[in-house]
Amino acid sequence: MKFRLLTVLTLMTVLFLSACGKNTIPDAKNYPIESFSHTDHNGESFGLSDLKGKVWVADFIFTNCDDVCLPMTSNMAKLQQMLKEEGIKDVELVSFSVDPQVDSPEVLTQFGKQFNADFSNWHFLTGYTQEYIENFAKDNFKTIVKKPQKGDQVIHGTDFYLVDQEGTMVKYYTGLKDIPFEEIISHIKILQEK
Repeated sequence: MKFRLLTVLTLMTVLFLSACGKNTIPDAKNYPIESFSHTDHNGESFGLSDLKGKVWVADFIFTNCDDVCLPMTSNMAKLQQMLKEEGIKDVELVSFSVDPQVDSPEVLTQFGKQFNADFSNWHFLTGYTQEYIENFAKDNFKTIVKKPQKGDQVIHGTDFYLVDQEGTMVKYYTGLKDIPFEEIISHIKILQEK
């Protein structure tokens, strides 16, 4: 009886320690993203089903932005380049326009070209109403998007959102300044190991 109890305790300890050894993302949010299908910069349909099985990083920007969107997009371009340099594949970047009436596919393409975006794994999305993107951002990414009645500047968050292969938003990071690039890449690798 004692031997059996000792064996069970030993096995439980080994299992517990091996589980602790697995890399996990600290403070994971685990917000599920609802299914979506929008129009990308090529004028083609692109949505959650196209991202299934891939890790992706999202942000919210618009091309007529006077301040934060330019550095955010530059930072996303830097992340894209760093992923290439690390040889990390099957990672998609998704930029949702928060000003869809202005940001046509053609406008988004020109905007992406300013940052030498590699469109093979970076999709700029539009093709929905203002009300839709405001609700979509709030409900899925827990962030604000709001176009005021007057003026052309849209209020929106400045974070980058890491989403896993199942379409669950796992973590967010500042996308504006002091970007934790190494941490983002480390977390992407953890997700890809699963």
